[in-house]
Amino acid sequence: MEQLQLTAGSAGETEAYGRALGSLLNPGCFLALRGELGGGKTCFTRGVVAVVAPESAHLVASPTYAIMNCYEGKVPVYHFDFYRLTGDDDVIELGFEEYFYGSGVSVVEWSERLHELLPEDRLTISFKYTGDDQRLITITGSGAGSTVIMVRLGEKVASIKKTLT
Repeated sequence: MEQLQLTAGSAGETEAYGRALGSLLNPGCFLALRGELGGGKTCFTRGVVAVVAPESAHLVASPTYAIMNCYEGKVPVYHFDFYRLTGDDDVIELGFEEYFYGSGVSVVEWSERLHELLPEDRLTISFKYTGDDQRLITITGSGAGSTVIMVRLGEKVASIKKTLT
């Protein structure tokens, strides 16, 4: 299992990491986001959408009350927020699992609400406050496709850090 740890000191850095990851994603990729309220999940998603579906990047907002937002593009991004859901049964009842393996990229905030429905091949991205505006972003790859993405992301991160300093 590949893992990468990043430190972000601003919303701009968090978005930059999202853009770097977004540039490596293919249809069918699944991003499982975890972390506290206000931890940077939606900001990171904005970076992903800026690359995957740039014509919709200005629309990115937390889908807490809508539960799912679809950002149209050459490859659509399905942005879920499962904060108010209790588990797999709620997701199945709403029919959301059909999007997880489709022709778009799935980004799921509060993915810890999923259990059996979590795809085996996924990137899990955890956000943790480390003080003031600092966040530790830990990206873990599970599965063959995600492992390849993790290796390529590690190469991109070095150049991002140079740009941000």
